[in-house]
Amino acid sequence: MKPAEQIIDALKKALADLGIEGAEPVLERPADMAHGDYSTNVALAYAKQLGKNPRQVAESVVASLGMYELPVVKIDIAGPGFINFRLNEGYFIENLKSIDEEYGKGNDLSGKTVLVEYTQPNILKPFHIGHLMSNTLGESLARLIENAGAKVEHLNYQGDVGLHIPKALWGIRALDVDINDIHAIGKAYAHGAQAYENDEQAKAEIDALNKKVYEKDPEVMELYEAGKKTSLKLFEELYALLGTRFDRYYFESEVFARGVELVNEGKEKGIFKESEGAVVFPGEDYGLHTRVFITSKGLPVYEAKELALAELKAKEYPDFDISITTTAVEQEQYFQVVFKALGLLKPELDGRFTHIAHGMMQISGGKMSSRLGNVITGESLISSLIAEVQERMGERVAPELTADVAKDVGVAAIKYTVLRQALRKNIIFDEERSLSFEGDSGPYIQYTAVRSRSVVAKAKDAGITPSFDVHPESVGLVERMLERFPEVAQRAAQEREPHHVATYLIELSSAFNSWYAQEQIIDVDDALSPYRVALADAVSNVLARGLWLLGIRVPVAM
Repeated sequence: MKPAEQIIDALKKALADLGIEGAEPVLERPADMAHGDYSTNVALAYAKQLGKNPRQVAESVVASLGMYELPVVKIDIAGPGFINFRLNEGYFIENLKSIDEEYGKGNDLSGKTVLVEYTQPNILKPFHIGHLMSNTLGESLARLIENAGAKVEHLNYQGDVGLHIPKALWGIRALDVDINDIHAIGKAYAHGAQAYENDEQAKAEIDALNKKVYEKDPEVMELYEAGKKTSLKLFEELYALLGTRFDRYYFESEVFARGVELVNEGKEKGIFKESEGAVVFPGEDYGLHTRVFITSKGLPVYEAKELALAELKAKEYPDFDISITTTAVEQEQYFQVVFKALGLLKPELDGRFTHIAHGMMQISGGKMSSRLGNVITGESLISSLIAEVQERMGERVAPELTADVAKDVGVAAIKYTVLRQALRKNIIFDEERSLSFEGDSGPYIQYTAVRSRSVVAKAKDAGITPSFDVHPESVGLVERMLERFPEVAQRAAQEREPHHVATYLIELSSAFNSWYAQEQIIDVDDALSPYRVALADAVSNVLARGLWLLGIRVPVAM
């Protein structure tokens, strides 16, 4: 039984001794570790029921706890009646011995199958920062859920039909751009998008092109396929750079026809209605809002395709438990309507699809828009950061390693910035802060991971074998923090909030670097040197595992 379980069990018995039957004590981790390893507010929670003030109840509970054998060295009362517990040293030493490369892996979701759909770029359009954020969040969520024991399928739904396609094709023809140049295609799309809004003739031509794309008219398919090939090649390069792999790529072209069929089936059942020639879902009937699923021209919009995508996922992964889609928060109401319509149309799928939203990223200059042509693409942001890292590294890293290290650090700077705070919050990207080797940044954690690994390597060269057999009388902050990692990973998976891991890694890095500055770790004449080296090795394993959960690599050097 784990210490927390032992303490809770003892608290239940202590409260029963006081006349409180069926109590459900809650243990929390104090924010300030100086207060102990666990804390409970049971005295405050049950004081009124017992007719005593919380402090008196706390004293009675602590007195009763003395009857039970607990893995603690100290129990004290703080403030109005909080009870704090400090675990014994031996427990931490034994825990240190259990730390390996998979430390923190859980089984809460064992036997579950979870589909995680993320990134969702559109061909013939820039891979913008929103796609980068969805990729970062989705990859981390997938890893956290997998770490909790589930089988995870990594899915990507890429847009290869829709109005953006004819806008880009029209622009490509109008500007006569090189179809193999993704940047030129991006400019062509922006040109077509503006023309669609400002030029009635261009709008009619683009609408006609759209119809031809859906009909796979040979007149446009050669240009379309060439542009699609260029886009997908760039996407794959970016996925490799980001450390992302997908089990299944879905495309809108796979599902648009079935989407029309599903909406028509739903119309016959009264789920969808006709409105001004279009087919809509009357969301107001369910406390939502009305959305078009098929246009007055008979073409399916995103909503209709989404229904067919859900059906296809269920067909290919019939035993899935939950399907998660990550996109920007501005699409939250869109998914509420889609999932409601899906539940009515396919009751067996009701409640098995969910949307996890992220905020928007801004870089000085305001919200970016690919429609206006002033988009800062995900590719350009990554490239800029990699170049900056290379310049800052100078000669600190061997020339043959510089390129790979710069890529790892540049990607970490972005990913950590996205994952360091709670979901749904908007982010203002600060390049200087994101690349800092000190403080709250991904590169700082990477630097600490490389440092801890380097300590172990140097100790090996000095003939020191890591060991916890001989250990100090008392453990410090680093040991206590390492013990918390499995709980942090578990919480992040349960709440689907990677920021818990990001915050933990920063705190562990700070604790380790403070300890590193105060200790002489490698000393062949010191009996505690093997312990200190083993502790550095444990930190190295936990930082690497934590960074993996965030989708961040540990560089070979820094």
